[in-house]
Amino acid sequence: MNVILDHVTKRFGETVAVNNVSLEIKDGKLTGLLGPSGCGKSTTLYLISGLEKPSEGRVLFGGKDVTALEPEERGIGLVFQNYALYPHMTVLQNIMFPLENQKVKKAEARERAVAMAKLAKVDNLLERRPAQLSGGQQQRVAIARALVKNPTVLLLDEPLSNLDARLRIEMREEIRRIQLETGVTTVFVTHDQEEAMNITDEIVLMKDGCFLQQCSPQEMYIHPNGLFVASFLGNPPINIIPVEVRDGQMLIEGQKPYPMPGIADGLYNAGFRAEWFTDGTDFIVELTDAAIHGRDQIASFMLNGVPCSAVVDSMRSLRSGMKLALSVKGDMIYLFDKETGAEIRKRGV
Repeated sequence: MNVILDHVTKRFGETVAVNNVSLEIKDGKLTGLLGPSGCGKSTTLYLISGLEKPSEGRVLFGGKDVTALEPEERGIGLVFQNYALYPHMTVLQNIMFPLENQKVKKAEARERAVAMAKLAKVDNLLERRPAQLSGGQQQRVAIARALVKNPTVLLLDEPLSNLDARLRIEMREEIRRIQLETGVTTVFVTHDQEEAMNITDEIVLMKDGCFLQQCSPQEMYIHPNGLFVASFLGNPPINIIPVEVRDGQMLIEGQKPYPMPGIADGLYNAGFRAEWFTDGTDFIVELTDAAIHGRDQIASFMLNGVPCSAVVDSMRSLRSGMKLALSVKGDMIYLFDKETGAEIRKRGV
């Protein structure tokens, strides 16, 4: 079931939480709503669910206008950040609960609940209560409960935020496994770009109630459409430095001119991702620090007065004060408008 938001706006008093957005959530795909806190991603999820109604615009499921329908009439499954399990019920009873509301016969409800518990790998916990479960187990139960009624759309509101780092990695992989096995259209809200990059088919990046870019994680990482998108994705963060372009050349203090054919003279922000540096002669930098991060080493230096970093082989012996000669792989340098942040030059173009 595809989901369409058609020129949707949501206001809370004078605050515009979602601002005239239009997008399509593709059928059978896992789409991540990504962005900083307060950008409107959870509000967007609640508009899809029916927990909030738009101030303007329409919500469509499979071409049907569901804007006026309540959540229980939309055929959705919803998992909240705090899981919202009933503490007095067992795991089995929690999973069966939506089917009881639908007046499903008890034998069938139990059969379906046990099947979903197996899918979520909690079938060995059916007689326990939520207080006896770990955070990851509670999350699995909440997902099983949301899926047991065969929803057309599964909505997950920051479901990993209460878990420790190791369990977050395990559970995001489990969410992806369950989504692929069921084929249900899924919307996953997160502020963690690593989560979104790892498990989604598409990312919708939001800022200030607006959608900035929608595409696959790889496409967004390699071809961001502006400075905010480029800066939000990546670890280490992308290097952004002020530069001047003059007579088709990018000028950086202390460095030889870098060719920028076809770019108008002016001041820009240039973007280099740390892992796109390689050995070369384009930039000669003096290291301010070098730190081992597993198989990689992060070399730190200054360009045009801005701290920058490059990923280099951890086997190299680097130290503060030494010189390092670098180039950028495949001419992978972005230019962004100094005022608006709009993309002026794509990488490698």
